[in-house]
Amino acid sequence: MFEFAYPALTVLLGYVVLGITGFGSALVIVPLLSWQWPLTEVVALALLLDVPASLLQAGLNFKNVARSELQRLLPGVLAGALLGLWLSGVLAPQWPLLALGLYISAVGAMTLRPRVAPQTVAAAAWSPVAGLLIGLIEMLFGTAGPVVAVWLSRRLSHIAALRATIPLVIAVAACTVLLAMGLSGRLSHAVLWQRWAVLLCVALFGVVIGHRLTRRLTPERVKKIIGFLLVLSGISLALHSIFKR
Repeated sequence: MFEFAYPALTVLLGYVVLGITGFGSALVIVPLLSWQWPLTEVVALALLLDVPASLLQAGLNFKNVARSELQRLLPGVLAGALLGLWLSGVLAPQWPLLALGLYISAVGAMTLRPRVAPQTVAAAAWSPVAGLLIGLIEMLFGTAGPVVAVWLSRRLSHIAALRATIPLVIAVAACTVLLAMGLSGRLSHAVLWQRWAVLLCVALFGVVIGHRLTRRLTPERVKKIIGFLLVLSGISLALHSIFKR
């Protein structure tokens, strides 16, 4: 039980964040749990927890899910995951990860700036390209949540639809990565499933807490939280690319 005290608190915090914003759990869990467990095991555990927790978050807001956006992104996500599976064996990820982190931080910073004009809506024709990028990043880095948030924030104007659709897209992307991990044997360790069984209830409880907290937050406050999270997650990705061993 002592061994799981720190992971349980970390997972609870990560999924409270997901319950509030619709994404960001892995950006909390992965760096903090990596102090205790190997990084490869932590990434697999985070993805396994992300699927049911993200589906719960989407289910709590199911009436607000923009299903048409998921349908547009899905072909690109699958293609991106396949491309990432091939690239993972030949590509050193440090420089792409650094560029991605800086880009996400810049978008988050722009989100925090007061708007003097309406934000331009991204064209639906770019959805396959966005899906390709989401699937590619989730396969290579396991951290596509900020990219999903960036894209959907340019497509959806209502914060409720944004919070509901982001976790559903993340769950689909995570499933594609887990399928590849399963085929490569990375999900066959018994200790991984033991940790998942212990921490799953904590993750789901965190989602429910975060979901209830949003009732006390205005849409503008939620947008600010998403902006801050994008900045912090982008910086963390950039630092990870620099100091990755």
